[in-house]
Amino acid sequence: MLTRRQILQGAAALGLAGISGRAFAADTWPSQPIRFVVPFSPGGTGDIIGRLIAQRLTGVLGQSILIENRAGAGGTVGAQDVAKADPDGYTFLMAAIGTLAFDPALYPKSGYDPVTSFTPVIQTSTVPNVLVVHPSVPAKTVAELVTYAKANPGTLNFSSAGSGSSAHVSMSYFNIVAGLDMVHIPYKGTGAAVTDCVANRVQLIMTGAPPLLPFIKSGQLRAVAVSSLERASFLPDLPTIAESGYPNFEADQWEGLMAPANTPGPIINRMYAEITKLQHDAGFVTDLANVGAIPVMKSRDEFAKFVGSEKKLWGDFIQKMQIQPD
Repeated sequence: MLTRRQILQGAAALGLAGISGRAFAADTWPSQPIRFVVPFSPGGTGDIIGRLIAQRLTGVLGQSILIENRAGAGGTVGAQDVAKADPDGYTFLMAAIGTLAFDPALYPKSGYDPVTSFTPVIQTSTVPNVLVVHPSVPAKTVAELVTYAKANPGTLNFSSAGSGSSAHVSMSYFNIVAGLDMVHIPYKGTGAAVTDCVANRVQLIMTGAPPLLPFIKSGQLRAVAVSSLERASFLPDLPTIAESGYPNFEADQWEGLMAPANTPGPIINRMYAEITKLQHDAGFVTDLANVGAIPVMKSRDEFAKFVGSEKKLWGDFIQKMQIQPD
């Protein structure tokens, strides 16, 4: 009969073998394709930036990075998928402000926690939201839009990628601070939300710049303002909402890469190092700027603290203002 000491020694040996095996796996990583789960439909900000990163890293890592769009419930479906995945370094979440900051308040039974269910890898970028209207709306400035909306309450519809998305919460925020009554029309993805704004089925949207820029440049949508505190370098003549009569208004999107909790440290460090190199690469920075995104230089600890602070900031706002998923 085994003694307790022998049982404990055997368990310890198994534990060490597990650690050694995981370390070996990290040394040889990656040995198979990697999955980037984008928790939204194709065509949105996170999808566009995720594909830019995946394309560059495929050559660097020597393995394909596969983009998997897992949309639903404001991004919670894809986030749940990654939270439950094996922490083996082959599944990552292309997370965003909605997934990590909005959803805990909007979907309290989502089945994951932004802080404990994931290991932060890196904040990849920030993306100012752009407030755009269909050209049929007689407003070229924030002041003109507010005046028109107040004179026609309930007649302006704004689209979003879905309930709980950045476009939903950001425009709800603007509705509240400007005292407006605009109607939210949720879609299943940013692509459809933008397309219907171009087609004048809805009159306005405030979302990340990447899917909007082609339509702004073609004149199919009119840009009114950006949501950042400072003007965006890719639309330098466009005023901010803050300078248009609503001081301190800020509602930018941000993106970051997350891994399932307990993913081996060497793998996390390698991915962080490779994406950091990209953020210092002039060609990649230009690629981001062309779609309306800006690289963000944060340490892993800084990113982890940022996620926690954003979760509290927006969670408190959503609860206080009683913003609900449609």
